[in-house]
Amino acid sequence: MPDWGELQVDQLRFMARERGDATAYRNLDAGTAITFSEWDRGSNALARGLVALGINKGDRVSIYLSSDAVLRWIVAYAAVHKAGAVVVPTNTRLSAPELAAILSHAEVSAILTEEVLLGSALAVRDRVPSLRVVVSAGGVAPDVVAWDVVPAADVDDFQVPVEESELADVMYTSGTTGLPKGIAVRHANLAMIPNLEPAWTGAGWIHGAPMFTFAGIAFIYNPMKMGLVGFYQPRFDAGRWLEYVERERPSFCMLVPAFAELIVSHPQFATRDLSSLQSVSIGSAPLAPKTQLMLIERLPDATVGNSYGMTEAGPAYIVMPKEEISKRIGSVGKPLGPMEIKVVDDHDQELPPREVGELLLRMAGKQREYYKNDEATAATWTTDGWLRSGDLAYLDEDGFLYICGRKKDMIIRGGENIYATDVEAVLLEHPD
Repeated sequence: MPDWGELQVDQLRFMARERGDATAYRNLDAGTAITFSEWDRGSNALARGLVALGINKGDRVSIYLSSDAVLRWIVAYAAVHKAGAVVVPTNTRLSAPELAAILSHAEVSAILTEEVLLGSALAVRDRVPSLRVVVSAGGVAPDVVAWDVVPAADVDDFQVPVEESELADVMYTSGTTGLPKGIAVRHANLAMIPNLEPAWTGAGWIHGAPMFTFAGIAFIYNPMKMGLVGFYQPRFDAGRWLEYVERERPSFCMLVPAFAELIVSHPQFATRDLSSLQSVSIGSAPLAPKTQLMLIERLPDATVGNSYGMTEAGPAYIVMPKEEISKRIGSVGKPLGPMEIKVVDDHDQELPPREVGELLLRMAGKQREYYKNDEATAATWTTDGWLRSGDLAYLDEDGFLYICGRKKDMIIRGGENIYATDVEAVLLEHPD
């Protein structure tokens, strides 16, 4: 086996050596692609260029690119880590005040953007005192560095040394209450799948979540670790998704429930050839039982599971074994070891099976924290490492987990608890 380093980009380096000419990623909408060698060499050059622009180890660098620029996105992500800097994946849907607040809180030194977003980046530049460098692919403005002139001529291997305990990313949550909070992700708890020598199949993993999300970041390095090519659909459309699956024959896909509902309701759902799919992972929110049952019936040879994870939990993940899916519709499964879970009441007392309470998660040695927010960290993580998810859930007698919704979304009527996701599930069963 190879001597893997400590970093996620070590997997990219290995793939570039072993399968440099193989396609690593494809942008399905644009019809463009990148090989492992192009990705590795391009990120080496960009990393050198960032250092030459004055980006130092530990500096925060915003990647503010649209989903259409996915191939540029993954090169930038690897390059920032190779430069020893910290990635701040930045939501392209933010308003100017929200964007300024996040970039200021992260104290970003540089922002990597493109012509369609350059105006927004420049609109907040003066409100972010730490921001020294703006790099843009396309677009011309004073004190903006053209992306194409940043990379160094040298594309050989490059890495500013970093430790496992040092910051890799600061990921900002969606901010259900107030401004988003930054989650500090260290190199030690960045990977969901460890570096390995994959059994390369060249089959595809089709995906459509925005790159700045937890699911988007998981899509960068994990496909290659599973022996798969990343197939990206920048703008989700159920009809095109069905067409892509029939034409490209991916073996794996990841969906959010809203995408799944659009797919099963599409008129071509019953007629397109979806037989290549072996695994359909659905996450980010509870999945309506009817939607899951329709997918299981349509894809009898595939594992169709509603998985569970959250940015704060990092590599802690819950999955459903294939043989249990049809027996436990609505469950997201059991945790992958060494992760622990429990369901507690308002006094943190563990509840018996079938009783709804708040889900707590623990991953020894992999705990994350909120960036520059000790108060929020203390409120979210207990002193013995349990993460308060804010999700309402229950366990069955065999330890399988069921998510009921968010604690803050619970409705109380006549003293009884009503879970919004239950109401939504019933509505989705109506023929109209």
